[in-house]
Amino acid sequence: MGGRQILAARRLLAGALDGDLSEQELAAAARSVVTALGSPDRLPELIADLASGAGDPEGCARLSYRHVLGFDKLLLIDGGPRHMLRAHVWHPGAGAIGEEDIHNHRSALASYVVQGRLAMELYEVVVDDGDGGVAADRYEESLAERSADWVLKPAGAARLRLTHVGQYAAGSSYALPAHTLHRAWCDTDAPTVTLFLETGAERRRHTDVFTTAGPHPGAVAKVPLEVRDYLGALSDLAERLRAL
Repeated sequence: MGGRQILAARRLLAGALDGDLSEQELAAAARSVVTALGSPDRLPELIADLASGAGDPEGCARLSYRHVLGFDKLLLIDGGPRHMLRAHVWHPGAGAIGEEDIHNHRSALASYVVQGRLAMELYEVVVDDGDGGVAADRYEESLAERSADWVLKPAGAARLRLTHVGQYAAGSSYALPAHTLHRAWCDTDAPTVTLFLETGAERRRHTDVFTTAGPHPGAVAKVPLEVRDYLGALSDLAERLRAL
């Protein structure tokens, strides 16, 4: 099932995340784990292990694809319902269908910036229309029953207030509870690489998506990578990391 680096990563993930933790504790533990696994003396070897075909390339390729938010999503370790470790490769000016979307997640998450820089905005829903904010269309996003496609169900109009703006350079990390509304994007002229950890056995059935860019289609297809393309993307990423 894996080489030495993969087995070590699985042990670290299980030891840190598989206990009975509150969401706050889970987010803090996840941040600690991605920081450890994302270190320059550890992540390149893990990616090289995976690029050699160790682990579960067939299963991980099926859950790897170009995300609607504009990054390449490469699943590294599938921990079932407890955790999923991924590499995200963000491309500047990707022009993705959902790149302006503000959204939350099904469970607590943490991310470590390996290369480049990520910008992020945090938002909250304005309850009273008199409090200003930005007008947005609201959707409930879920997965289709018989496929992995995204399904977007209109959920009315909303207003959002910007609460925080931040930049995360290489070597920094963050963690977010599941309901936190945010938008992130590549903040440099070169690609940005992040190590992303999704956690939690008790995941929400849907996420909330807000857009100011006009109506979204009712469904967006996920196009999984072929195993050859998945291993090729990992090999490219390993070379990129070794050059840091």
